[in-house]
Order: sequence, then C-alpha cells, then structure tokens
Amino acid sequence: MSEKALLFINGTPPENLPKTEGYDIIACTDGAFHYLKDKNLPLEKLDFISGDFDSHTGSDENIYHEKFIFTPDQNFTDFQKALDILKNKGIKKVDVYGGSGGEQDHFLGNLHVAFLFRELIEIIFYDELSQYYFIPKEFEINSVEGKMISLVPFPKVENLITDGLNWELRNEELDITTRIGTRNFAKKDVVKISYKVGDLLIFIGK
Repeated sequence: MSEKALLFINGTPPENLPKTEGYDIIACTDGAFHYLKDKNLPLEKLDFISGDFDSHTGSDENIYHEKFIFTPDQNFTDFQKALDILKNKGIKKVDVYGGSGGEQDHFLGNLHVAFLFRELIEIIFYDELSQYYFIPKEFEINSVEGKMISLVPFPKVENLITDGLNWELRNEELDITTRIGTRNFAKKDVVKISYKVGDLLIFIGK
C-alpha cells in the first residue's frame, strides 16, 4: 500500500523542481499542471492530475488523458479533493508545494483543508521561505538551531510549553485573536513543544 505522496497545488511553485525520489505517488491539481510540464517532469512519474480543469487549457489532453481525474464538485477545493483521492489510495504522508503565495484567501483555505485532514494524513507544506504543518500535542524537531520558529494557534492552544527557543513559553495560552507566537527562533539544535488543548501550526524557516 502506498504511504507517501508529493502533491503540487495552485499557489506559488518552487523555483526548482524538488527531488521526486522516495514518493509512492506524485500528483498535482490542474492549476499546478503547467509547472510540472515546464519543469519537464517525465510523464511516467506523474500518477494523476485532479480538479475541475477550469485552469487547464486542454492542449495536452491526448498525451495526459489517462492521468486526469475529473473532480467537478464546487463545494470542495481542488486541494481537498486531491487529498481525498490520496487518502483513498492509502497515503499517510503528503509533502505539498504551492500551498502559499498568489491569492492569500487560497493560502488560508489550504490551512483550513490541512486542519480538516490533520488526523488522517501528515501534511507538510514547503515554500521558498519555510516549511509549516500542524503538530501533535507532544512534538520534537531536530537540526533547527538558529532557524526562525513561529507557533500559530488554530485558533487557540492551552498549556503550551517549549524547550529550545530563544523566548520560551511556560504553560501559556495562545489565541489567534489575542496572542500568537511568531518570529521566535531556535537556540538549541533540538526543540521540544507540548500543549494540552487545541491545535497548533509550526512554521520553520530555512
């Protein structure tokens, strides 16, 4: 059964095509399809292209037709529909490129979708500045000394404790409406984070 996927969605794409080795599935939404063509991703490496194809010109239909999965339901975003396909294929982890940039309502929508899938799939977003994802209530990350670390509640966390940050949090509360934990940085190579209530996004700078 497949476990790990690489997914491209319709935000700002990475400057360079990331390494494609080590993935069981490589896929994209229709809006990101042009990027993979421009980067000359071999056809045989691409497992599917999903979406309502409102961003697709159709010029490569004969070549890529067998890769298309038409998902016209406008009640869900192309990102959410792609994750549903991956979940049904048994995927447990997805690395996402193109989640930020462009129209910022799309970025917020992508975070919302990741929140909905947080207990079903491990989703990590990558862009040119950082990686970001929802973390469990007991979390540890290595090799981060000197990197920017931001902690954003979604929408609130309680009893938050950190070890390894320049400005430590000691059994504290973050709330999107009153206080969030942006622009901290790691003073240790290993950072540990725990909290009791809520959901928390971490942003790790490059």
